[in-house]
Amino acid sequence: MSAGTVLFGLMAVCIRLASEQLHAFEIAFFRNFFGLVFILPILFRHGPSILRTNKLGFYIGRCAIGMVSMLAGFWAIVHLPLAQAIALSYSSPLFVTIAAVIVLGEVVRARRWTAVIVGFLGVLVIVRPGSDDFSAGSLVAVLAAVASASAAISIKFLSRTEHPDAIVLYTTLIWVPMSLLPALLYWETPVGITWLWIVLAGFLGTTAHMLWTRALRLGEASMLTPISFLQVLVVAVFGWFLFGEALDRWTVLGAAIIFGSNVYIARREAQLARQAVTDPEINPETPSPR
Repeated sequence: MSAGTVLFGLMAVCIRLASEQLHAFEIAFFRNFFGLVFILPILFRHGPSILRTNKLGFYIGRCAIGMVSMLAGFWAIVHLPLAQAIALSYSSPLFVTIAAVIVLGEVVRARRWTAVIVGFLGVLVIVRPGSDDFSAGSLVAVLAAVASASAAISIKFLSRTEHPDAIVLYTTLIWVPMSLLPALLYWETPVGITWLWIVLAGFLGTTAHMLWTRALRLGEASMLTPISFLQVLVVAVFGWFLFGEALDRWTVLGAAIIFGSNVYIARREAQLARQAVTDPEINPETPSPR
């Protein structure tokens, strides 16, 4: 998780560096294109049979939502201070909780709702609506978090019947042509060192995602969630060193509040999961109170 988190942070830095020549939408296309190149060995290992599915329509819908999240997230990375854009992206688990209630029918009780409300207070601290420092661009980062939460819920549905590698492959395969359409509106052929940044963005993003997935398979989310916030520190250091971005105290405070909320939600999830396994009186088919 530590390695994946650092690589995600470095990917954000590469996106910002590539934005000196390219539009955020074009960078998103190249991130997907080179990401596909780097995951092709998975297809060779499993063979074409891994792509057999009867949920192609669901994949397309899931990818459309994910594309909104990616385009909005890349735009935020390019136009907002790096630390602020990444900190706001961590509000996604708050929206996942709400979506889980609406879509999956999960039961969420007072303590977890309190954590969600506290987390949204952290978002407000960063965005600061109504103040002189308010930027409408910060709402784009929040949009990315909302769309990311919706995509996460869709993955829960797919993972019930689909192989994890198939989900990664189909997502990337669909994202390449899907991201090409908005990229063409701002197309400019990369030159010079920009090629390095977009290739690295594809490599770092794909490698980080694989490390992140493996980490969640090996360890508990409640233990790993705090580690993932290392990304905020990584981008804050590079933002200051490369782009002269001072770390705003409101971003630090808001990120700390969101961090605390996410850690509580993750730990609560882990406690309920263990309780469902160890308590014979709990029916595993019945949604646990949250």
